[in-house]
Amino acid sequence: MSLATENISSLRTRLVAGEIRAREIVDALGAAIEEKDGEIGGYLAADLERARQDADTADLEKPLGGIPIALKDNINLAGAQCTCGSRFLEEGYLSPYDATVTTRLKQAGAILFGRTNLDEFAMGSSTENSALQVTRNPHDLTRIPGGSSGGSAAVVAADTAIASLGSDTGGSIRQPASHCGVVGLKPSYGRVSRYGLVAFASSLDQIGPLTKTVEDAATLLEVIAGPDPRDSTCLDEPVAPCHPSLHDGVAGLKLGIPREYFGEGLDPAVRERVEAAIKALEGEGAELVEISLPSTDAAVATYYIIAPAEASSNLSRFDGVRYGHRAENPGDILDMYRQSRAGGFGPEVKRRIILGTYVLSSGYYDAYYTRAQKVRTLIQREFQSAFASVDAILAPVSPAPARKIGAAENDPLQDYLADIYTISANLAGICGLSVPCGTVPGDDGSALPVGLQVLGPHLAEATILRVARAWEITRERA
Repeated sequence: MSLATENISSLRTRLVAGEIRAREIVDALGAAIEEKDGEIGGYLAADLERARQDADTADLEKPLGGIPIALKDNINLAGAQCTCGSRFLEEGYLSPYDATVTTRLKQAGAILFGRTNLDEFAMGSSTENSALQVTRNPHDLTRIPGGSSGGSAAVVAADTAIASLGSDTGGSIRQPASHCGVVGLKPSYGRVSRYGLVAFASSLDQIGPLTKTVEDAATLLEVIAGPDPRDSTCLDEPVAPCHPSLHDGVAGLKLGIPREYFGEGLDPAVRERVEAAIKALEGEGAELVEISLPSTDAAVATYYIIAPAEASSNLSRFDGVRYGHRAENPGDILDMYRQSRAGGFGPEVKRRIILGTYVLSSGYYDAYYTRAQKVRTLIQREFQSAFASVDAILAPVSPAPARKIGAAENDPLQDYLADIYTISANLAGICGLSVPCGTVPGDDGSALPVGLQVLGPHLAEATILRVARAWEITRERA
């Protein structure tokens, strides 16, 4: 069996025991990438030579010593490309500095080598919005891997990466993790520094891991989380280790089942898999409690006012003056702005900038943006009320398995609505993860992964990891 198929925990055990060398892991990944990634398209770049050099000097005493980690291509790595999946940054732009998470991975001994594909500037749910290439689902190459961290999920699922980092603004870690059958963790807002993450929506963005196991997700979270003075939204609180409670099981825990997440629009086969996982956790001693999150149906509309508004502001820095794409021979400075942005941004990014500028404009600000912020507060309060009576919440990640590539080409609203179960966690700032809970048959006979979503209160990552690991153990025994 190739070393590329193993996880962080098993590889670390073998590295420390002297059974394998870090260079062998890099070589195995290189062979896997050469064999598979031409079809999948998960990587935008993979510097294997640099990775081999870093492997030869890896410090095995460190928690991630000798482990290669891939990065979503909106996370800065000094000296490497950071395209954000956009023509705007495709040529000539190299990261001038490391993101905080990048620095912490290096300090932990990780080998950083791969840049993974994404929807342009993380705006999308399919990775079809990347201006550079389409990423395909390793389980069915005719289907999407999800997005916007589709590349990060696909490379882990295809065993062309041991683990990766992604970003989650409205489900962009959890949804591709569900579609690709891997573990994806969105930490609480403020738990992980956003310094060095190219901003989409600053009040919603969060960096998190995509891994092959729950234990690996806990390991990466412990490395990347923690205070950072360079990010004013990062909490000044130390991160308690997640591993001590990881194997405590769910006996005695109260797990909420939100009725709004199991209504109309949920694919019957997906519902069956999720409910089977919930029933199994009840069999392990958890108490199931029906709860209500009545503002769920307003979450998508709220998100698609707040997120584009923030994107409109954040992407104003891409003007063709300081870096990135610049129009040739403009008539004047306004023409340069117009041409540079028209030529550099793709259709989905333009759509969201226009929408965000509109809802922030005079005469519409109160009607849309202010009202959306009030609904956001309602959503936050509903979660707070729910968590007063339950320890975690169980739900689907996506209403349906991965769709066919191109199926929503003329209907972007279809993908917007598919985020109904993930968006609320970002609006509320709570933590959530997706853990595989089986497969459903595709119409062509393929087996399509489904994820169980576990949501927890703010800063309760240890609890949701514990619940997810309990389910993982239950599956392993079956």
